[in-house]
Amino acid sequence: MIQTVSSYQMAVDEDLEVVKNRLTPAGVTHEDLEALPRIAVVSGIHGDELEGQFTCYEVARRVNEHPEFLTGIVDIYPALNPLGVGALSRGIPQFDLDMNRVFPGNNSASPFESMAADIVADIAGATISLDIHASNVYLRELPQIRINEISEEALMPWALESNVDFVWVHGNATVLKGTLAYSLNDLGTPCLVVEMGVGMRLTREYGEQLADGIFNLMRRAGIWSGPVREVRRPIVSSDGEVGFVNADVAGVFMPAVQHNWDVRKDQVIGHIWDALTGEVLQELKSPADGLLFTLREYPIVYPGSLIARVLGTETDGEVD
Repeated sequence: MIQTVSSYQMAVDEDLEVVKNRLTPAGVTHEDLEALPRIAVVSGIHGDELEGQFTCYEVARRVNEHPEFLTGIVDIYPALNPLGVGALSRGIPQFDLDMNRVFPGNNSASPFESMAADIVADIAGATISLDIHASNVYLRELPQIRINEISEEALMPWALESNVDFVWVHGNATVLKGTLAYSLNDLGTPCLVVEMGVGMRLTREYGEQLADGIFNLMRRAGIWSGPVREVRRPIVSSDGEVGFVNADVAGVFMPAVQHNWDVRKDQVIGHIWDALTGEVLQELKSPADGLLFTLREYPIVYPGSLIARVLGTETDGEVD
């Protein structure tokens, strides 16, 4: 059932609506719904991050294919920032506003803060929720869950069953209090932040991988009684185990490795070259033995541009 979560009347005689698809077991009364476990699958806070669109589609498709296995509630929110999704804009077009900085919102404030408050109120109380993001157009990321230290104890059991490649535990200093995930976790509603793929693109493999993980979570939460696929055990890392490779010069980046490769310390990641002179301006090397989980997708770089992240045990921080 398609339901309106929040609505705002615009100046052009149109309504800006945030909607969800609520999937429920057949024959369940409204009163019974209150007692059922619930999962919220959220995407589209940033309009140029489209990877979650396929995951939302795939979850709905699988439930619709076998509704007899549904024993709880599945709420799917594919576009919390519908204007941004329509315009392929990270923020809300014309307002220069990052929607993921206004949560938990305020119903007596601006329209978008009011919408944020409606969204938080609608998701709050879910057994588990996932906020699905993609990288930007410059980088490609392996499917991963990012959680902060203050929520680690509550979120880690869920994260380990989500079929991602690794879980990155961030320090408290990186926590942004205006995000949806922070607001929900602060209210006691577990929310996992998923990052995968690349901006403005769909990666079917990643979307299916995460959908498998979501059904595993649903099975464990009592929302799904049907069969689920075996999930992978993710690597768990902290900030100190991640090494960064950054550009020192402007030029064109050409990778020498592939995304999701195991690399060795000092292995060449790629080169930055000058298309005009034919010179190699910089050779980029891995800071550690480990997994290359982030790799530059967009070839034009400038000093300081992030080229790669390596999940390893011997990191030297940023490298030349």
